Amino acid sequence: MRRSHPPAPQEVALSSPAPTSRSRLIETAGIEIIPESARTATPRQLFWPWFAANVSVFGMSYGAFVLGFGISFWQATVVSIVGIVISFALCGLVAIAGKRGSAPTMVLSRAAFGVEGNKVPGVVSWLVSIGWETSLAITAVLATSTIFERLGLDGGTGTKLVATIVVAALIVGASVLGYHTIMKLQSWLTWITGAITVLYLFMALPHVDFSAVGAVPNGSAAHMIGALVMVMTGFGLGWINIAADWSRYQHRNASDASIVAWNTIGGAAAPIILVIVGLLLAASDADFAANVGGDPVGALASILPTGILIPFLITAILALVSGAVLGIYSSGLTLLSLGIKVPRPAAAGIDGLILTVGTLFVVFVAQDFIGPFQSFLITLGVPLASWAGLLIADVLRRRKPYAEEELFDKRGRYGSWDAVSIVTLIVTSVIGWGLVVNTFAEAAAWNNWQGYLLGPLGLGGREGDWAYANLGVLLALVLSFLVGYFVRAPKIAAQEAKG
Repeated sequence: MRRSHPPAPQEVALSSPAPTSRSRLIETAGIEIIPESARTATPRQLFWPWFAANVSVFGMSYGAFVLGFGISFWQATVVSIVGIVISFALCGLVAIAGKRGSAPTMVLSRAAFGVEGNKVPGVVSWLVSIGWETSLAITAVLATSTIFERLGLDGGTGTKLVATIVVAALIVGASVLGYHTIMKLQSWLTWITGAITVLYLFMALPHVDFSAVGAVPNGSAAHMIGALVMVMTGFGLGWINIAADWSRYQHRNASDASIVAWNTIGGAAAPIILVIVGLLLAASDADFAANVGGDPVGALASILPTGILIPFLITAILALVSGAVLGIYSSGLTLLSLGIKVPRPAAAGIDGLILTVGTLFVVFVAQDFIGPFQSFLITLGVPLASWAGLLIADVLRRRKPYAEEELFDKRGRYGSWDAVSIVTLIVTSVIGWGLVVNTFAEAAAWNNWQGYLLGPLGLGGREGDWAYANLGVLLALVLSFLVGYFVRAPKIAAQEAKG
């Protein structure tokens, strides 16, 4: 017997598989377990959604962000490659859980936090997904306005409003249709956006001044660590809370190593090239690097001839939409895992409405984009890193598939609350926030309270070199992993012994 107690009536519906036939236009599966008949995907197919979502030219803007930490081109190249690869490999480890349990990430996380306790990191996950998808939509709208102005057209209020509506409609439409449509869409977008992006790279290289690149001075170890954390949170860690959503359709016999490999290759291949080119451009031209902060894609378009601006704009929008679709789809699943009683397409629609409102606010009201965005990444990056450490430890410790039905039963083996995980999440977040600071104090004054441990620990206070190393993110990830792997080991063994 896999179940310790009979399920509560309301949980039976959740754990009963809904039809997921490929013949249906709209995916009907929500957070329930995917039936065996639908688990036909292979690890190689994971390449498409991850590559398509990360081949965006927006990745080149990270060149300016990384150099902004005061490090040289070669230092920036090293931290970018290391940060991108490691962060997407961590996504791959989380994706293993999707294959083992055939449920969304924030349902599988219940094994580590408890059925009710998982709502704590679930709220953080939802906020991260909403933030990411909205930022991508904002970037697409701002790029449209800038490029229209370059073409001599009106890039003002009307253009921004229409662009917001079109971008939101594309994102929400694909998200509502669901998994199978998204997987097909991503495979098409990979070829389209990949081809134009390669063309852009060739056209951008003549703007590189290698003497200026080589003249950028080296920075300290603290600056390198800060850049590394920013890269990790901006790439793989920004997706880690949805990593299993795309592997839950994998066949049970799929290789764990292959799942990790294809997640990592798909996610990291394009960003490594894009960020390095972005580093070359930012190091070559200080004005270009400064403009990237206000309108990333628009700044990248500034070096292109007029004739290629329209193809560039279309490609940029499609790539940004591709990433936002993954976020909307998964944030809808997270809403369901929090107990919202609506069909999956409706959940995606709710988040789509929030995305649209958020985009309109930033485009027409807010004065700055990159400041609040980076502050948002670091602030939520701390508890998200803690959650990731605990879940990855849980995945690596387990040797058996999840007791799937009990992921929906708070009286089952996973319990209602896992005190060790919840306390670890809270404690490591409190410690972590004390070791990060808000880089944009004026633009995001709402979290200037951070960094309170830098002085007491002798790290130079909020103005010292270590202030912007954002050690709190790495510390939360590592400490939580250690607690999850060693302290929770007996509990995990006891859970598996029941099945």
